[in-house]
Amino acid sequence: MIELQPFTTKDSEELISRIGDKRMLLQFAGPAYRFPLTKEQLDQDLDNENRFMFKVVDPSEDKTIGHAQIFLKEKTFLLGRILIWDENNRGKGYGKKIVQELMQYGFSHFDRETAELNVYDWNTGAIECYKKVGFEMDPDVMSEVSIDNELWLSLNMKISRNTFETQKI
Repeated sequence: MIELQPFTTKDSEELISRIGDKRMLLQFAGPAYRFPLTKEQLDQDLDNENRFMFKVVDPSEDKTIGHAQIFLKEKTFLLGRILIWDENNRGKGYGKKIVQELMQYGFSHFDRETAELNVYDWNTGAIECYKKVGFEMDPDVMSEVSIDNELWLSLNMKISRNTFETQKI
């Protein structure tokens, strides 16, 4: 259905072209990037030894359909910046598969017992997707960000290696 392939500087132009406005960038990347997204911002992440960037490819069409990242933290790894380009492809299981592939990569490559992610509370489709693969809310971790006179609440979700392995069986 999908493959995660290494994101390279050559892929920057397509990702940048998919980010239409500052709200979309904030939803996709949190407050780390500034609109407009630039190759220089992406190059900084590519140069970060704790960040692993992927393009999401549909091998049946040999076509890039999205983007995803893993950020290695001290005790966990963070899944993030997950984006499926075409809104018509959302709600079709791609997000679930991307998250599963990111966790498979993370748990097989890093000595971490927990994966986590952050999601805005209004993004109910994404929250349901993450719950389906075993993520649970961590009520002790949340933050707020302001955009266009609105406050967006960022929630944290976690999954243990054991829960992930059990669900694969």
